Amino acid sequence: MQVKRRSSFWFLLPIIFNVAGGIIAFFVIKEDDLKKAKNCLYLGLILAAIPILLIMVPILIGITLLPHLPNTSSNMHYM
Repeated sequence: MQVKRRSSFWFLLPIIFNVAGGIIAFFVIKEDDLKKAKNCLYLGLILAAIPILLIMVPILIGITLLPHLPNTSSNMHYM
């Protein structure tokens, strides 16, 4: 099977539209350039996962540290 080279501008679709753009690019160019189609799909998945990780990891770390924080309201001494 002869691979038809597709333009690198196809990578803009997953960069702009994340997973949806990666899926669209995959199905459009998979017959011509399967390697580039897979890379577009992977790029869309990775770019969609980055914001989720940047939000979820600090939240999960904060939740796990929450029980270990000192309770300041019970340690207050009134004069």
